[in-house]
Amino acid sequence: MNTNPASGRRAWIALAVLSSIALLLSIDVSVLYLALPHMSAELGATGPQQLWIMDIYSFMLAGFLVTMGTLGDRIGRRRLLLAGAAAFGVLSVVAAFSASAEMLVLTRALLGVAGATLMPSSMALIRNIFHDPKQMGAAIGIWFSCFMGGMAVGPFVGGLLLEHFWWGSAFLLGVPFMLVVLLAGPAVLPEYRDRTAGRLDPVSVVLSLAAILPLIYGLKEVARGGWQLVPVAALVAGLALGAVFVRRQRRLADPLLDLRLFGNRAFASSLTLMLLGGVVMAGITLTATTFLQSVAGLSPLAAGLWMVPPSLIMIVALSAGPMLARRVQPAYVMAGGLVLGAAGMALMTLATPANGVAFVILGLVVAQAGIALPMSLSNGIMMAAAPAEKAGSAAAIAETSGEFGVAVGVAALGSLAAAVFRAGLPEGIAADTIAGAAAETAHQPVLLEAARAAYTSGLHAVSGLGALVFLGMAVLTVVVLRERVVKAEPVPAAA
Repeated sequence: MNTNPASGRRAWIALAVLSSIALLLSIDVSVLYLALPHMSAELGATGPQQLWIMDIYSFMLAGFLVTMGTLGDRIGRRRLLLAGAAAFGVLSVVAAFSASAEMLVLTRALLGVAGATLMPSSMALIRNIFHDPKQMGAAIGIWFSCFMGGMAVGPFVGGLLLEHFWWGSAFLLGVPFMLVVLLAGPAVLPEYRDRTAGRLDPVSVVLSLAAILPLIYGLKEVARGGWQLVPVAALVAGLALGAVFVRRQRRLADPLLDLRLFGNRAFASSLTLMLLGGVVMAGITLTATTFLQSVAGLSPLAAGLWMVPPSLIMIVALSAGPMLARRVQPAYVMAGGLVLGAAGMALMTLATPANGVAFVILGLVVAQAGIALPMSLSNGIMMAAAPAEKAGSAAAIAETSGEFGVAVGVAALGSLAAAVFRAGLPEGIAADTIAGAAAETAHQPVLLEAARAAYTSGLHAVSGLGALVFLGMAVLTVVVLRERVVKAEPVPAAA
């Protein structure tokens, strides 16, 4: 019997404030894809500077999530959230009026740090506001839907802004959101901090950054340029420093990251599902969008429009997951979603260069609807499984795993697609990418069709592997989570 009291109207108003943060942060990323050419032209940004303008935000966000999640547990989640909102608003104005590419890169880096204060604090506060597990699951589903909705509408919002205003308006979009948080937050958001937590360990903070930043950088560079010396060295360094970080956390009485959270089977299993789901969906989305443009011949705008239906279906399914879990055991809802996702992947293996658009989009619609069910419920399970005083750390772990999932998916599955593509190319084509092969064979129809068929084989390989991973995840979900009650389990005392 559930003895946790249901939350009232004030809690849902607080959720609206927290969801606006999720919406803004996702819009803020996707809107820049359209704004980048305009700002680069006006600021005279070089090719490397353009890459840093886009990438530095995610680097710093991923690097500081763990630190900021733990800091919020220590000094107060609302306090950190409001400080981050104020910093994000001010930095957005600075970014909008940047006078040089270097200034914009630096400001984007600081925006990433500010964003890292907002994400774990907002999800951790949901854990404090909603005590009833069903309401908490629904609230996290709404929060996650707003985040994904921002990714879907970001390009359209950016297009409207750039149609009427200058590129800096893309950054000013965040200011009214942060004003809402600063004005409404003190009234509706509760404060929470762990009064028993010790002091923040500066060495652990440095080690976490030194481990995460090279890993994210290495994965992004592998996805961009292949397995070259510098990104591989960065990956090795990040893994080595990560091992040092873990060893230090095990020895500290008050660690930056409490590794005992991973001893909770519900938490660890849900985290694994989120990580693998992110890997597969990032890889298939990259491969599918490349297929739509370089094989099916769609313009970037047309390809973007075709990607809207899968995004909208995913938003609906994210909210549907918690509702279904009220009637069906959550593990079965999650496993059913994964089987549905595998079916979507299987549909994409039927794509050909001639009929590929229909199968790819239908497959993405089914796959996105399927993966949304375990994604929304996994977040809720993780937050419910973590003790209240560790909610900030739990949220930071979840969000950091999301960043890694995307990076690993793009690098690993992108490399798989590229390898299959290169292996299928006929003699006479020297290009390493489908875009290069299309340009090289533009006046040779037979070779062009062969190149498109080779890339389609790469799409089949990624989709087939994704289907197998999803089916394996479905089995894992039923085996591990079937008999588990979704509730907080105490973290055992430190030895």
